[in-house]
Amino acid sequence: MHPELYKLELTFKPSILTKINDPLIDRYQIELWVKRDDLLHPIISGNKWRKLKFILDHALYSGADTVISMGSAYSNHLHALAYAGKALGLKTIGLIRGEQPPTLTPTLSDIQSWGMELKFISRFDYRLLRQYKGCHDLPGLKPHQYWLPEGGAQTLALKGIAELVNEINVAYDIICAPCGTGATLAGIIDAVPDRVSVLGFAALKNAGFLQADIESLLPQSRTDWQINLDYHFGGFAKTNAELMAFIADFEFKTGIPLEPLYTGKMMYALYDLIAKQFFKPGRRIVAVHTGGLQGKRGFSV
Repeated sequence: MHPELYKLELTFKPSILTKINDPLIDRYQIELWVKRDDLLHPIISGNKWRKLKFILDHALYSGADTVISMGSAYSNHLHALAYAGKALGLKTIGLIRGEQPPTLTPTLSDIQSWGMELKFISRFDYRLLRQYKGCHDLPGLKPHQYWLPEGGAQTLALKGIAELVNEINVAYDIICAPCGTGATLAGIIDAVPDRVSVLGFAALKNAGFLQADIESLLPQSRTDWQINLDYHFGGFAKTNAELMAFIADFEFKTGIPLEPLYTGKMMYALYDLIAKQFFKPGRRIVAVHTGGLQGKRGFSV
C-alpha cells in the first residue's frame, strides 16, 4: 500500500459486529447482526472508504495528482473523496449533478472547504458521464488526472469490500447492504462464502438497472443474490414520517445511528421482512452499516 494511504488508515478504528437484541426479532427466531463500518472513521466511513482504498492506492502509484469524480449535492462518495484527497495531498474535482443551488448543501460546503473544485453540470450531461468506466476514459483528461466513476464503481472497489466481508468472524446465512450504484453489493457477492445469500436494498426508485450494473462488475457469475426494489420510499433521498419514526426508535433502542438515505431504509426493510416471515426461522443475518451519516443532515429524526 502507498505510504500516505497506509498512514491515513492507521487513524481508523475497528469495525465491530453488534448483535441486535430486540423482542420483535427474537419472536421470529432470527438473529440480526450489524457490521459497524460507520465506526471506521468520522468522515471516510463505511463503504465509502472500502471502495476508495485500493482505487486511491492505484491513483497514487500511477502518478496521479488529481482525481475527478461525480455525484449529487448530497454525495457521500464525493464527501469521502474530498477529505481523503486533502489527507493524501491529491487535488480533487467534483462534477455535481444539476444547477448550482443559491446556498450550498452542508455536503458541498464540506467538500469545498477540503479543497475540492466544484463543477455543476446539467442532468443530461451527468447521465452521459456514466458511460465512462475506466480511470483514463473521460474525454479531455489532462496528464496526471484520474477519472473515478459515480460512487467509486470500479473493479478495484471490490477488493476493498472483500476486506469488509473477510472481517466478519461469525457464521451467517444472509448478508444485506443498501444499494446506490451497486459496487458495494458486487464486492460482497464476490467475496462471501458459497453458502451465504446476499440481499441488497435499492435506495432509489426504478433501480432495476442495478442488476446489469452489478453483473458487469463481477468477475464470475453467481446466482445466490438479489436486489429488493420495494423500500425506496419514493426515490433517492425521499422519506416519510413512518421511516423517520422507525429510525428514531431504532436509534433509541440500539444506540446505533442510521441515516434515511441508505441504512435507515435497509434496516426498516429488514424489520418489515422479518415480521412478514420472509426469512426462515433460525437464520443469522448480517446487515452492513455503510456509514454515510453526514447524509443525515437536513432530515429531522
